[in-house]
Amino acid sequence: MTSTEHPRLAVRSPADMLAAVPYLLGFHPADSVVAVALRGRRIIFAARADLPDPSADPVEPARHLARVIHRQGAEAATVIGYGPPDRVTPSVDAVRAALTGAGLDVLDALRVTDGRWWSYLCAEADCCPPEGRRYDPAASQVTATAVFAGQVALPDRAALVAQVSPVDGPSRAVLRAAAVRAEQRMTELVGQAPASDLLGGRALRSAGVAAVRAAQRRQRHGERLDDDEVAWLSLLLTHLPIRDHAWERTDGRDGDIALWTDVFRRAEPELIAAPGALLAFAAWRAGQGALAAVALERTLGLHPAYSLALLLDDLLRRGVPPSDLDGWPSVGMPGVVRPRRRRRRGR
Repeated sequence: MTSTEHPRLAVRSPADMLAAVPYLLGFHPADSVVAVALRGRRIIFAARADLPDPSADPVEPARHLARVIHRQGAEAATVIGYGPPDRVTPSVDAVRAALTGAGLDVLDALRVTDGRWWSYLCAEADCCPPEGRRYDPAASQVTATAVFAGQVALPDRAALVAQVSPVDGPSRAVLRAAAVRAEQRMTELVGQAPASDLLGGRALRSAGVAAVRAAQRRQRHGERLDDDEVAWLSLLLTHLPIRDHAWERTDGRDGDIALWTDVFRRAEPELIAAPGALLAFAAWRAGQGALAAVALERTLGLHPAYSLALLLDDLLRRGVPPSDLDGWPSVGMPGVVRPRRRRRRGR
C-alpha cells in the first residue's frame, strides 16, 4: 500500500489518472488492481493488489482494499485494473461493490490492456469507444510534473525488489570476511567489560549508540559506510536496545532510507532483520509503501518471527497512515509518545 505525500498532480482525465498511477505507486503496475483515493479533488492515497487467480473469489481481497481506502478518510475513489479482461473485470467489479458498500463514491472504473484503456462506467462511444483509447504516459503533463518534482516510476515491481536485493558476487565474500571481524571485535568488547557490566550490556549499548550516530553522520555528509562499518553496525543492531535507539532516530528522511537500504543490502543474511525493519519504517514514514513492502517481504522471508517487521507488515496491510502514529516510536518511556520535531522547509 502506498500513501501519496508528494507534490500534487493535476488529474483532469482518465489518461491523466493513468499517467499519475506509476508515480503514486513508485512503479508501473501490471496484473494489478489499483484504487486511487480522493478527498475533495485531491489524491490522498493509492493502494495496489495483485489480481486474484482466475479460480479465486475476488470478493474478500476487494473488501480488504476498500477497508484500506476507507481508513484514509477518503470520500471517493477511482478503480483501475491492469491486465487481460477476463481477469480484470471480476476484480474491478468486486472492488467497485466493496467501495460503494463502504460509503465511497466510485468516480470511474478503468481497465488497461496492451496500452489501451476502457471505462466500465462510460457508454459514450465518442468518449469511450469500444476498441478503447490508446494512451501515452510519456506525453502527459502529469508525467512531466512528476519527473520535475523528482518522483520516480520504476519499470515494474521487480525493479523495486532489485533495489533491496542483497549484494552478491565478489563483494559478498569481502562482506562475509568483514562480518567475521565484527564478531571477533564484539567478543573482545564483551570480554573486556568490567565485572559490574553484566554480559557487557553497557559496553554494547555504548558501542551501538556510537555506531548508529556515526553512520547517520556519515550519511548526512554523503559518505558511504565501509564494509567493516556495515558489518559492525548490523551485528550491534541484533541487540534490541541498540535497534530501538536506531529506530528512535529514524524518520522518513531520504538519508534514513538511503542508509538503511545500503546496510540492508550489504549485511549478512542472518543480520538483515533490524536494518530491513528500519528501512521499512523509514519508507512507511515517507509514504513509500511499496518500498516498505518489498523490504518487509525479504526480511520476513528470512526472519518470519521478527516482531518489528511483523508489526510494520500489519500496519501496511491495514493501510494505517503515518499521521495516525505521529511521534512513534518512543521506546525510552513505555506508554509515552513524544512529538516529533517538525523540520523547517528549505533547510
